[in-house]
This record gives sequence, structure tokens and C-alpha cells, in this order.
Amino acid sequence: MRLISGLCIGIFGLVVVLLGGWYFAIAVTLLSYCALLELFRMAEFTGIKPATKTTLISCVIIIISTYLELSGFLSREISNSVLPISSIVICTWLLFQPKSGKISDIATSIFGLFYLGFLPSYWIRLREFNTFLDGSSFANWEFSNTASISGLSITLATCFLIVASDIGSYFIGKKYGKRSLSPISPGKTVEGLIGGIICSITTGIIFAIIYDLAWPIIIGLVFGVVVSLMGLVGDLIESMMKRDAKLKDSGNLLPGHGGMLDRIDSYIFIPSLIYYLIIICNYFKFI
Repeated sequence: MRLISGLCIGIFGLVVVLLGGWYFAIAVTLLSYCALLELFRMAEFTGIKPATKTTLISCVIIIISTYLELSGFLSREISNSVLPISSIVICTWLLFQPKSGKISDIATSIFGLFYLGFLPSYWIRLREFNTFLDGSSFANWEFSNTASISGLSITLATCFLIVASDIGSYFIGKKYGKRSLSPISPGKTVEGLIGGIICSITTGIIFAIIYDLAWPIIIGLVFGVVVSLMGLVGDLIESMMKRDAKLKDSGNLLPGHGGMLDRIDSYIFIPSLIYYLIIICNYFKFI
């Protein structure tokens, strides 16, 4: 069941990435929505009462407005205004509840907005990276190889780097793992981390060569390390929250994989870093 479920998730992810457009935007929105429900469920197990409905709606608006901005239907200023306005609305909502909210209620709600609204919206920015290349937002930027760099190629490469890191850390950690990496997740080992980084770097170099980028070894090294480490950080943060809530899984939505948040935790922090890494690497003419 775990294998079948994992295969279906992988196929679904590949299809929506290839389709792009509204298909991808709606998929990211649905995944984030389900994950946020699980996050707030875990929070409630610790006695926290976040502004669930308001934050869920706000996260949907953030992601959809990002796509509308990149599609030319909204200005960048309007899209960027959603996060601060949503934060104010959430705080105001908690202020006027019959039972006065606590600091933890506010903090969890705003964290949820950022964690599963703002950060996932960068997957939309990656997939629609052609807007960047077309110069609508950065007219003076030029890439050395625009023929091979596109939103689709960047998103696919990023996803494959994450998968390579997960596979490498799992199998190498399972076979050679001896030293525990963190008490938060005792099953993770130093050896597994090293294996994941090596696999991610190797995959990054392969993609850099396929895309005919300048400095493929440097690109593969930098992106591989960042993806592997940030995937681990995302995983450990979710494990920390589950431990606090005294739960084994964030939910039971996916047979054999637990909840949605269990499945996408490694994917949350990475897209924003990749987005800005590409800009930085282009500035130094590595791309």
C-alpha cells in the first residue's frame, strides 16, 4: 500500500508540474490547504486555538494571487500586499473572539500563514519563471543560456534533487547509518545525511550538464547541498511539531505515508531559496 500510494503521489506531482498553469497553481493550493489543516490539528492537540478558517482562506489567496500576478492579471504591489493584510486580519479576528486569544494562538496562525501560504507560493514562482526570463519584472537581466532555463526545467530539476536526496539519505542511512543526527528524529543519521547530499549534488551536476549551464560542477554542488540541507530542515521541523503534539503522523490522508504534511515537509523551504539562488548565481555569471 505504501509503495502504491507513493507511486500515485509521484505521478500526480509529475503530471501537474508538466501541465503547469492553473493545474499546478490549484495543485499547490490544495496540497498546502490540506497540510495546513493538519498543522492546526497538531496545534490543537497542544491546547492552541489558531484562527483556522481565516488562515486557510488567506493561504489560498496568497498562492492564487501569486499565480495571477505572474500571469499578468494582478500587479506585483497587490500580490505582495496579501501577506501583511492577511496577518492583520488574522490578528484582528483572534482579538474579537468570545474567548480572548493567547500569544501562542497568534503565533501559530501567523506561522501557518507563512509556512504553508507564503513559502509554497514560491513553487508557483519557480514554475512560472519564464516571466522572469521574459523581462517583465527584471528587464535588465540576461541569462547565458535562456534556451535551456525555463520554469518547467527549474521546477523539474528541483523536484528531482529533492527526491534524489530523500532516496540517498534513506538507503545509505539504512545500510551504513550508525550515528544519530538529531534527537528530534532518531531514525536520521549522519551517514544518511551525507548520502543524501552526495546524491543531490550528483543529480544537480547531471541537470546542469543536460541544461548546458556554465560551471556545472559549482551549480550542482551549491544547489545539491542547499536542497539536501533545507529538505532535512523541513523534515526535522515537522518532526519537532509532531513530537510536541505527541503524534506519530500529521494525519492519515495518504495510506502508508501519514498525512499530507508528512509528505511535503521537505518541499516547503526549498523553492524560495532556489528562486533567489538562481538570481544570485546569474549575478555572478554562474548561469
